[in-house]
Amino acid sequence: MSVTDAPRIVTRRLGTPRSWTLETYLADGGYQGLRKALTMTPEEIHEQVNTANILGRGGAGFEAGRKWGMLAKPTPVYLTINGDESEPATFKDHMLIEGDPHQLIEGALICAYAIGADQVFLFVRGEFPLGIERLQAALNEAYAYGAVGKDIFASGWSIDVVVHPGAGAYICGEETALLESLEGKRGYPRIKPPFFPAVVGLYGAPTIVNNVETVSNLPWVMLNGGDAFAALGEGRSKGTKLLALAGHVNRPGNYELEFAKVSFRDLIFDPSLGAGIRDGGELKAFIPGGASSPWLGPEHLDVLLANEKIAEVGTMAGSGSVVPMDHTTCMVRAAWRIVRFFHRESCGQCTPCREGGGWLEKILQRIENGQGRESDLDLLMDVCDNISPGVRWPPAQTTICVLGPSMPPPVASGIRMFRDEYLAHIRDGRCPFPPDRLPGKLASV
Repeated sequence: MSVTDAPRIVTRRLGTPRSWTLETYLADGGYQGLRKALTMTPEEIHEQVNTANILGRGGAGFEAGRKWGMLAKPTPVYLTINGDESEPATFKDHMLIEGDPHQLIEGALICAYAIGADQVFLFVRGEFPLGIERLQAALNEAYAYGAVGKDIFASGWSIDVVVHPGAGAYICGEETALLESLEGKRGYPRIKPPFFPAVVGLYGAPTIVNNVETVSNLPWVMLNGGDAFAALGEGRSKGTKLLALAGHVNRPGNYELEFAKVSFRDLIFDPSLGAGIRDGGELKAFIPGGASSPWLGPEHLDVLLANEKIAEVGTMAGSGSVVPMDHTTCMVRAAWRIVRFFHRESCGQCTPCREGGGWLEKILQRIENGQGRESDLDLLMDVCDNISPGVRWPPAQTTICVLGPSMPPPVASGIRMFRDEYLAHIRDGRCPFPPDRLPGKLASV
C-alpha cells in the first residue's frame, strides 16, 4: 500500500517562511473559515462537525461533535484548548502551536461560536516557551486584526481568549486536572461522574475541553465542508491524522497522513516517511499510540492506522505517537523508563497508581540491574493486576483517571512478548544489552 495523496489539512503552512505570523496566515486564506462560520448558525456548524466525524486527536478518540452535544447550557460556558502535550515521544501539538498558532486560534474561535462559549482559554504546557511566545504574539495580532474581542468582523459576536501557561505536570493533560490547574489549584483529576466537564467544568460551569489538533481541523472543515473531511479515511477514522514518529528510524518527525489508508509499515519504512530502521537494524517491537499503549511486534506492521483497526489487535491509536524499537533495545529498560515516568508524574490521589507504580518501578529496576529473581515476573503481573484487574485492553479502571492503568501495558507487553529476555537478565545477573548510544558518550542505566 502506498502513501495517499490526501491534502494536508493542519500542516500545509508548516515550513513556509514565518508561518506563525498573521501576514503568512492571511496570505493562505487565514480566518476565512471563521468569517464563513459567523454567517452560519451554531447548529449548522455543529452539523458540519458531526458530518466530518472528527475524532478527538488527544488520545481518547471521542467524537468532537458528540462532545459538544453533551454541553449543558446555563451561562456561562467555557472552552478550554488542551495544549498540555507531555507524554514521552509525543510532539505533534507542540509543532502546531509553534508553527501555526493562528490556525489554532481560528479553530478555537469557530468552536467557541458553535457552542456559545463566553470565554476561551488556551492551556499550553509551561515547558513550551517558544510556543507560548508565538501563540501570545499571534493572539495579539488576532485582536488587532479584529478576529478576537468585540464585535468580531462586524458580526455582533464578541469573545475574549486567554493564553494560560501550565505548571508542567503531566497529569494536567487529563481534562479535569487541567481545569483544576486553570482554577489555580493543584492538578488533581476529578471523579467522573458527576464532574464531566460538559456539565460541571471550569469554575463549576459547563466546559468543553478540546485538543489542539482537533480544533485545528475546524477552519478547513468550515471552508470545504464536513463531507469533504469525511471523504478521507474509512469507518470511524475520518480525515487526516498527525503522527509523531520517534524512536529508531532514519527520519523521525511529524507526518500528516490519511486516516485508515496507511499502515504502520508505510509510516516506518516508506522512504518519504520514516525511511526504515536506523543503521540497517531490525525492528524488534513498536509502541503504536503513545507510551501508555500496549506494544506490537513486526507481525503487526500491516495494521492500518485507524482507531478501530488498531483496537482490533488489542491496543490504541492514542496520542498518535509511534515509537519503533530496534534489535539493540533492552525491553526491560524500555518498560522501566516508561513506568518510571508515569509513576513520578502520578498526582498521588489513588492508591493503585501511587503505590503500584512505585512497586513496578522498583521491581523493573532490580531486574535491569541484574538483581532480579524469576518470581519477579509473576510479581510484576500481580501488581499490574492490582492496578488494572485482568491486565486487559481496554484497561479496567480502579483509579480516578487513566494514568494508573497506563502503567501495566508496557510491563505486560514486555513480559508477554520478551519473557526470555527478562529471564536472561535474571539468570545472567546482568542486562545483556549495552547502555544506550548517545552522541559522544554512553548513557548509564
